[in-house]
Amino acid sequence: MPDLLPSDSSSDTASPARTSPAIVLAAGRGERMRPLTDTRPKPLLQVHGKPLMQYHLEALAAGGFASAMVNTAWLGEQIEAAFHDALALQRPLDEREQLSNSEHSATSISLHYSHEGRDFGGALETAGGIARALPQLDTVFWSMAGDVFAPDMVFTRSALERFAGSGMLAHLWLVPNPAHNTKGDFGLEAVGAGGMGRCVDPAPGSTAPRYTYSTFALFHRDLFAQPWCDIPAGNPHGIKAPLAPLLRKAMQGARVSAEIYTGRWTDVGTPERLAELNAQTP
Repeated sequence: MPDLLPSDSSSDTASPARTSPAIVLAAGRGERMRPLTDTRPKPLLQVHGKPLMQYHLEALAAGGFASAMVNTAWLGEQIEAAFHDALALQRPLDEREQLSNSEHSATSISLHYSHEGRDFGGALETAGGIARALPQLDTVFWSMAGDVFAPDMVFTRSALERFAGSGMLAHLWLVPNPAHNTKGDFGLEAVGAGGMGRCVDPAPGSTAPRYTYSTFALFHRDLFAQPWCDIPAGNPHGIKAPLAPLLRKAMQGARVSAEIYTGRWTDVGTPERLAELNAQTP
């Protein structure tokens, strides 16, 4: 079975030099986007002339994060061919976002790949894919779907450090429910300073408001270990597993926080939504 690590890597998967503070999830088939995804992976579909996942990579680099993992499956070789092992910033950080002196933008972001399609014949779903890449991820790390358009999302060291000291297993960014998910996913309670609160899974029939999970999150690696997750780190057997059951279990233990994201956000799930985005003024 192919090793997750690059061919020039040592066996020390815990070395800080070989771990990344982010994973971009890019393994999905994109069935609803067919026929566009018959010949191109969904994260490479373009909005205003740029691949969807490139917006995330540039935002990570702008926040000072110098590396990221990318998991792939369907047509994954195209993703690696498009970005290779690094992406240089094509433009300066948007002046609307003023980072503190401790949060300098990186000039490029190095990329490492977890090729689930090559190693197991297909995608391992979100939890399975993260578990597969876990040996190459930091203790706390960003996670996001590569096929979501959110050009206003900002990744900062201060947010990561705040989460690292919170004792939480996950911090989610939620969005108002779009037309295709009117029932939402999770609730938000005990909102305090900064708009952050406890993320909950309201009981069936509850009238408490629900919001949609944007796919942007900070995770602690412990979420992907027992008692929350039964998959061994590195997922050597290629177990497929969704993320939602892990999050709901952690919510029952009051170990998930969240906040509302109000920037531009689109789940680019259909050719029509992609066309609408490209018809808008950048």
